[in-house]
Amino acid sequence: MSSLTLPAQLPARAIPTPRKPAVKLTLWPLVAATFFMVSGGTYGTEEIIHGAGYGRGILVLLFLPVLWCLPTAFMIGELSSALPQEGGYYAWVRRGLGNFWGFQEAWLSLAASIFDMAIYPTLFVFYLKQMSPWFGLGNQGVYAGLFVVATCTALNLAGIRVVGITSLWLFFLLSAPFAVIVVMSPLKMGALAEAHAAQAATGLSLLGGVLVAMWNYMGWDNASTIAREVERPQKTYPRAMIVAVALVALSYVLPFAAVYLTGVPSSTFGGDGSWAAVAGAIGGKFLGFEWLRLLIILGGMMSSFGMFNALVMSYSRLPLAMAHDGMLPKIFGKVSARTRVPWAAILFCATCWALCLGLGFKRLVTLDIMLYGVSLMLEFVALVALRIREPELKRGFRVPGGMPGAILAGVFPLALLSLAMVESNHETVLGMNGLLFGVLIIMAGFLIYFAIRKLKIRKSKPVVVKSIEELETA
Repeated sequence: MSSLTLPAQLPARAIPTPRKPAVKLTLWPLVAATFFMVSGGTYGTEEIIHGAGYGRGILVLLFLPVLWCLPTAFMIGELSSALPQEGGYYAWVRRGLGNFWGFQEAWLSLAASIFDMAIYPTLFVFYLKQMSPWFGLGNQGVYAGLFVVATCTALNLAGIRVVGITSLWLFFLLSAPFAVIVVMSPLKMGALAEAHAAQAATGLSLLGGVLVAMWNYMGWDNASTIAREVERPQKTYPRAMIVAVALVALSYVLPFAAVYLTGVPSSTFGGDGSWAAVAGAIGGKFLGFEWLRLLIILGGMMSSFGMFNALVMSYSRLPLAMAHDGMLPKIFGKVSARTRVPWAAILFCATCWALCLGLGFKRLVTLDIMLYGVSLMLEFVALVALRIREPELKRGFRVPGGMPGAILAGVFPLALLSLAMVESNHETVLGMNGLLFGVLIIMAGFLIYFAIRKLKIRKSKPVVVKSIEELETA
């Protein structure tokens, strides 16, 4: 029938033809997945309190969500509701700024993932060794790290809903020990002041604490890459972002505020594993075991596992979207007929991250922030560019304040990222100045883009004037 004729301008590849509707992610599994893409719980914030003390450290953890997270969440809410496409932030930047900058957006994210993703299996093994020192012998730790990579790969291949539900359960399980700490700490008010010898807090400076807090609060846009696999993304994303910001901030602040009441000195929080010692002192022993310490260690393992699992889901959608746009070989666009997941991209990314496990990367916080920050600023620029170029684009949510609000949303994140740039100039990476190392990675993205075009591996398709969702409802 003529009434069923497809619009001529709609690319054939944009018509989804699965035999049955794909299972999509709902609000709370998306909130849980976002929680792990950004935070993974209270772990990782110890150095902030150690260096800055309780007062200044808690203030940093309270103000960063306002200055850093909310503007980012607003930007993601608007762009996700306007362009809920596979690839998320890559698709936004490509739509607003063109192929070149879209490719750079994806390159920066994938390059940063090399430094980031090797951390989580290593942290998993770190906590595992506290339960059984056997995993510190020989190559046992590497095998345990490979187990994390293989298991998370299998979960991702099983489908997006499996990852979302797993994230939801892990959120409740790892949060439970900290909820116990929050409840028990007032009962031991001042009782632990002598339990730990107070030392001078000679850790991070206030600026260093801000940078670590930024690292612990970054990654909100990672959830955007799965937009086509989220139920009613125009409404779900803005809600999920706001709820996740609140949950992450509370998971950081409440446990520290509670432990402050016990009298434990801030110098006790000297790095990974500090929470286990503090929990042991608060919970005491039951049947000869420091039960709360054990729960915190198990929570650390679940946190590392959950972060790796959720980020595999996020990062693997970038090669998928780029392959669909003709910017990577077609193999990366292969999806499973049953679960609709990009199995080729998942297996390729997981293999790359597994090869990095033995390199012993430490947390290169400033370098990670630098690469992520440049990609984040491209997203803010795309937000403004799309406001100018496509004012009629339907947006289910808008950054408050009109055009001035859209511009000002990026001001505080830009200022904080400038601090990270300054700090990176004082660090070395592989024997090289940290700022220079980051610039070389950024420049490599330029060279790779032009090399791909020169070799004509694939010819990029033009940016579609209308989003797929608009055409499907036309």
